[in-house]
Amino acid sequence: MPANASDKNAAPPLPEPLRVPVADSHTHLDMQSGTVADALAKAASVGVTTVVQVGCDLAGSRWAAETAAAHDGVHATVALHPNEAPRIVHGDPDGWSRQGAREPGGDAALDDALAEIDRLAALPQVRGVGETGLDYFRTGPEGKEAQERSFRAHIEIAKRHGRTLVIHDRDAHADVLRVLKEEGAPERTVFHCYSGDAEMAEICAGAGYFMSFAGNVTFKNARNLREALSVAPLELVLVETDAPFLTPAPYRGRPNAPYLVPVTVRAMAAVRGVDEDTLATALGSNTARAFGY
Repeated sequence: MPANASDKNAAPPLPEPLRVPVADSHTHLDMQSGTVADALAKAASVGVTTVVQVGCDLAGSRWAAETAAAHDGVHATVALHPNEAPRIVHGDPDGWSRQGAREPGGDAALDDALAEIDRLAALPQVRGVGETGLDYFRTGPEGKEAQERSFRAHIEIAKRHGRTLVIHDRDAHADVLRVLKEEGAPERTVFHCYSGDAEMAEICAGAGYFMSFAGNVTFKNARNLREALSVAPLELVLVETDAPFLTPAPYRGRPNAPYLVPVTVRAMAAVRGVDEDTLATALGSNTARAFGY
């Protein structure tokens, strides 16, 4: 056994390459170690030839747009993460924000931040608006109003620019679906790191929403995700890492990166009862259709 095989901080080994190339539909290269070029080369060596770099705040969204402009095979999305909106309103720079200094806060500050997201969303290398949505796990009742106002604004921005909407939904299924129905979802909507059950998957399928599955679909306690994956229409299924988070089993807890997509693809193929080439072909086509590239 290699010396670092059990080191929880060690990068997992390269998986066997996929024969059919796929895309990582949601990653955070800015939160991973190493250079972007190295991450992309490592991913491409195992058949992950495209990544969607996702913004979570103003600095991260600018970085995503710049990175997509500089690298073939990288597409950007821009947004204020649901937990970012309450922090902006209350003038709290902690958490997702990289600003490093307390801002005045208030509704005007949120409007200014949303105006910058609107500007970035118009750039040609930006394919999506997100991750946006609602998160009731990290943000309590006092943050719900700011989250929902931000979510509705992101939906409007996505529709006006013809961009894909990338949803972050944590412990907020009913309200996310309600807001999408009230506002009218964009033509292309992706539930990133799908976290609902099979019943919700059928609702999403009926609305034509894409469902993107991350490494947590491999976790032992994730039966609800595997049941959802089993009923989701194949043409609406995507795969992602959400790296550096949600590293798939058997490497759970170690650093995640786009090159580990094949581990999740193989687990998903087993759940669906199809061979990995069939699933990879669908995933590649679906991601290109979902993000319009």
